[in-house]
Amino acid sequence: MPVRPTVRFTALFALTALASTTLAACGSGSGSDPDTVKVSFKQSTDNSVKVMDTYLGDIKKQFEKANPGKKVELVPIKAPDSEYYTKLQQMLRSPKTAPDLVYEDTFLINSDITSGYLKPLDEYLAEWKDWGQFIDTAKAAARGEDGKTYGVPDGTDTRGLWFSKDVFAKAGLPADWQPKTWDEVLDAARTIKEKVPGVTPINVYTGKPAGEAATMQGFEMLLYGTGDGGADPLYDKGSKKWITAGQGFKDSLAFVETVYKEKLGPEVSDALDPNFGTKVRGELLPQGKLGIALDGSWLPQDWLEGSGHEWPEWSKELGLAAMPTQNGQAPGRVSMSGGWTWAIPAKAGNPDLAFEFIKTMQTKANAQKWYIANSGIAVRKDVASDPAYVAAQPGIKFFTDLVADTHYRPAYPAYPKVSVAIQEAMEGVTTGDKSVEEAARDYDEALKEATDNQVVSK
Repeated sequence: MPVRPTVRFTALFALTALASTTLAACGSGSGSDPDTVKVSFKQSTDNSVKVMDTYLGDIKKQFEKANPGKKVELVPIKAPDSEYYTKLQQMLRSPKTAPDLVYEDTFLINSDITSGYLKPLDEYLAEWKDWGQFIDTAKAAARGEDGKTYGVPDGTDTRGLWFSKDVFAKAGLPADWQPKTWDEVLDAARTIKEKVPGVTPINVYTGKPAGEAATMQGFEMLLYGTGDGGADPLYDKGSKKWITAGQGFKDSLAFVETVYKEKLGPEVSDALDPNFGTKVRGELLPQGKLGIALDGSWLPQDWLEGSGHEWPEWSKELGLAAMPTQNGQAPGRVSMSGGWTWAIPAKAGNPDLAFEFIKTMQTKANAQKWYIANSGIAVRKDVASDPAYVAAQPGIKFFTDLVADTHYRPAYPAYPKVSVAIQEAMEGVTTGDKSVEEAARDYDEALKEATDNQVVSK
């Protein structure tokens, strides 16, 4: 996780110290055995969700069978998003703790490239015929400013509105709800609050404990719907500068403020719990205790067979709606896309073996199995065009169709720090400690610090 100025990050240093202590037990590093590839990944904080563990366990068996004498050691990191990034970066700093392969969120990859933590993969990719199957936008998400590629994407995602049909029926709201403006979203939440007591009307992730979920599922799903659908509202590519808080930024903060000020969202203490996303997926939605969730395409992975809290009825009990633009302006809907990549640390002891493991994961059959298992969106053209993939799970077509109107975060090294500044602004209006104007002003100051004053007003 990126570090903001020292005065603001006492808590982060504590986290880093914790990470150091935790990682001391990781052993003697990836290079200690030339026949063993160490694979580090983000393990769900929900003990009953084993999607990644199960998938990697299967790939491990395939790899070891195809490569006699070679072994795979899985190194899970069980932590909320923000702590995962911190622990991962701590591991990457030393050859003693660096695994051979790591799971990298695309929002962090350029920061880690700039820090020298990752190895360019171009020499491997040039000889790998399957690389031509990956869509260009996915490839771009793993490319550094130097033009080199540092990760192999394992899927992408989109975001929208999930809603409980049962809660909507009790509130007298339509089962085919498709809001056209922000006001229609808020009005539906107000109706739920009035007519369905005991139910949280809407969840919008917020604040620093939620990490990138607050920035991307929450704030950016609002901010990118405030303009005309064209220019990026966070970063100006022409001047190569970050954009200070304009009216769209303030309107987005005002939406968040409204959700929590009018008690349309969860209790603030719950919203600022770093594990609240686990509760949303594992309890609130399945139990009909949440009306509307502004969330991602991957949610069904928690409800599939073998997840620990199976919910085969979800596609009948939940509706899906696109998040509208602020006032219904073109294109009428908004989504954000990101995704994860498999990357090889610069200090990995067995990089060649690590890439062989990537190739095993990324055969067409294994990639398709993963997209379906984790409710992901295919980034391989041969999988995306396979009717079996499209029909594999309810919701895949809905979320895949959103790609036409999706946006990608500015993939520059400063972005993780900018994201933290957004989370702080959100948290200020969520708790009521700051007005929208105060939060926007503080964001501008934090933005200048995060980007070495490379800012522009719009």
